[in-house]
Amino acid sequence: MKNCLFCKIIKGEIPSDKVYEDEIIYAFKDINPKAPVHLLIIPKKHYPTLNDIPDDEMGIIADIHNVMKKLAVEFGVAESGYRVLANINKEGGQVVFHVHYHLIGGRQLRA
Repeated sequence: MKNCLFCKIIKGEIPSDKVYEDEIIYAFKDINPKAPVHLLIIPKKHYPTLNDIPDDEMGIIADIHNVMKKLAVEFGVAESGYRVLANINKEGGQVVFHVHYHLIGGRQLRA
């Protein structure tokens, strides 16, 4: 997508603090972290929202969750605990319309 912030990050047009990349997933540190560990995990393929992923491509969500599990271990929050969050559409709090998950941890999070 031409004007998508995350697509530009994936292409290297906008810098990011990359923590993981493979052929289908890209992960980087949030520029405005809400906790000591705050990562964004995104598919490289552009989907505006979770609702836009075709049924036959939903396996990408399992792939993202597997990467999040690995990153939680790598960043030392797997045992102490972390939060995984996805905002979907405007009323759900989505600001960047490219599917993404937040992995947040490194301190006690409020319920």
